[in-house]
Amino acid sequence: MGNVTFSVPPVALVTGSSRGLGRGVAEVLAEAGYSVAIHYARNKEAAAEAASACAAKAVNPAQKFIPVSGDLGSSSDRTALLDQVLQAYDGQLDALVNNAGMAPRVRADVTATTEESFDELIGVNLKGPYFLTQLVANHWLKNPTPSAIPSGRKVAFVSSVSANTASIGRGEYCISKAGLAMASSLWATRLAPEGIQVIEFRPGIMMTDMTTVVKDKYDALIADGLVPQRRWGNPGDVGRAVRAFLDGDLSFSSGAVIDIDGGLQIRRL
Repeated sequence: MGNVTFSVPPVALVTGSSRGLGRGVAEVLAEAGYSVAIHYARNKEAAAEAASACAAKAVNPAQKFIPVSGDLGSSSDRTALLDQVLQAYDGQLDALVNNAGMAPRVRADVTATTEESFDELIGVNLKGPYFLTQLVANHWLKNPTPSAIPSGRKVAFVSSVSANTASIGRGEYCISKAGLAMASSLWATRLAPEGIQVIEFRPGIMMTDMTTVVKDKYDALIADGLVPQRRWGNPGDVGRAVRAFLDGDLSFSSGAVIDIDGGLQIRRL
């Protein structure tokens, strides 16, 4: 990965960056010279902690790390979120990292999935990033000023191995991530001619608060070889991949799917 020096820190909005994978992305970007809008839905304290952690890793005094809030499942909140970012960063936004997502509140077999759970996950995991990208893309298309990222503006979708791996105990989650994969392809197709790259990052079994309830189960599966690299993934793994994309190291790869799963996706006998 090459090191890029910015004359002006680029601004990245990383959704769900108060914790988990999103915070890992935010911290890696802070180390690389980016300003990061730290998005959170409800946990203001966690967002403040993430902002402080990013500030401690910053390499340029001009970098800023400002918490911004909003429920991605709400149309009005998405509009307000973009307004917050543009106001906080003087109209500048160079990259959108669609990371925020949620697991079902209750894991249930597909025969028992409730419509309430289905609607909630589709709203947050799919509808939210799809229409937030629409807002950001339309803003960029109406304001085609040069980006602080030399290789141009970027959109990243952080999906999941569940986009193409069935888990019958959380079917609504799998469907939301499969839809997110198509959303990435659609936006990549639409925005490539405009000089805006879009890539999907597909994490595997990652050590976050979302997976603590199944840690013992996956510890055993990983030890037994489910993941060829025989370890859990971590937020930094996703952060470094996103940084490479934003820095321009994947400049001819719009629409690509980057697996971050230790080889989990390999078909094996």
